[in-house]
Amino acid sequence: MSFSLKKSSTLFSFLILLFLTGCGSLSGCMPSEEELRSVSYTPLVQEDWPVSTPAEQGIDSLLLAKLYYKATRLETTFSLLVIKNGFLIAEDYFNGATTGQKYNLQSVTKSFTSALVGIAIEQGYLALEDKMMNYFPELKDQVRDERKFDITIEHLLQMRAGFAWEESSDELFEILYTGFRPSTILQIPLTADPGTKFQYSNFSAHLLGIIITRSTGKDLKTFAEQELAYPLGIEIGKWIKDWEAYYLGFAELHLSARDLAKFALLYLNEEKQDSAQLVSKQWVFDSLQRYSEDAWQYRVGRNFKDIGYGYQWWSIRADDQFYNLAWGHGGQQIALLEKQNMVIVLTADPLRAQHGGGPWRIEKANLNLIADFIAELSKSAP
Repeated sequence: MSFSLKKSSTLFSFLILLFLTGCGSLSGCMPSEEELRSVSYTPLVQEDWPVSTPAEQGIDSLLLAKLYYKATRLETTFSLLVIKNGFLIAEDYFNGATTGQKYNLQSVTKSFTSALVGIAIEQGYLALEDKMMNYFPELKDQVRDERKFDITIEHLLQMRAGFAWEESSDELFEILYTGFRPSTILQIPLTADPGTKFQYSNFSAHLLGIIITRSTGKDLKTFAEQELAYPLGIEIGKWIKDWEAYYLGFAELHLSARDLAKFALLYLNEEKQDSAQLVSKQWVFDSLQRYSEDAWQYRVGRNFKDIGYGYQWWSIRADDQFYNLAWGHGGQQIALLEKQNMVIVLTADPLRAQHGGGPWRIEKANLNLIADFIAELSKSAP
């Protein structure tokens, strides 16, 4: 696309005006301190969460006000919650969303499935070194790539099984779009030797869900309800199944924002949890390690960088602060800030603008909202 000289001059003048007036984005200037003080984010008092104030938990209230002011200007954000020291200190809903609404978490589901893998291992149903194909005996005689027999549970968790990313070709995207089933093992090729390279794979996460079902004898939702949801007081909403009635291990789990935050706390400050913790301390530690570096090659924002990957959890650096992230299409997020003993939950509309550059632009806006806040939080720390 080319601009005329007149249009270029007008655009340049507009950008200069933005700079001189302190406007940092096309969405408008930040309000004054007085205006920020009027931004509302006070949590609703309910029995399911202890509520506190930012001041009581050592957080700058204006910093939170700025975060929530920015959230009101985004197109697709549904909910934004901040938990500090186990207390809900900030909460608001946007674009028609409500408190008890259950949201499609998209790939945040992967982190939930990872927790269920950890529980299944703790209960003796699985082991990290188990071979994937041991759970699909009906397909063994049809496998043409012998490397698939080397794939382990841990490879699937780390996205290092060697399966190609489904969006890397039209043929693979068609498989993703039409739906997985166990026999998809035969269709998706390996483009790397197992254990050698990170490649994002929705199918890997779905296989984990199927393996949980086959090893425990319980479908994924039932196992999740018994081992996580009921003990935490979480209500699981809709969860889509594949063509052979296996719940999707990689997406389509629906939870409320408050229930998502309850799940997130299992992964925060694991050393402070007692022996009755639902997800073992060791699993929490192992899940949040960085087994792969440079795990995402597309630019997100200046405070969303040095991206690594664990067991279905991302690791991000914002300024000098590393945080762990459960990340779903559209910008669904659980951000874990261990040093601050803080959890941030954001849900958003995953179905808005499904074509062209729109989806990624919208998703980046939600990702950068949280990353920029964490960077500011890091800079303001004593």
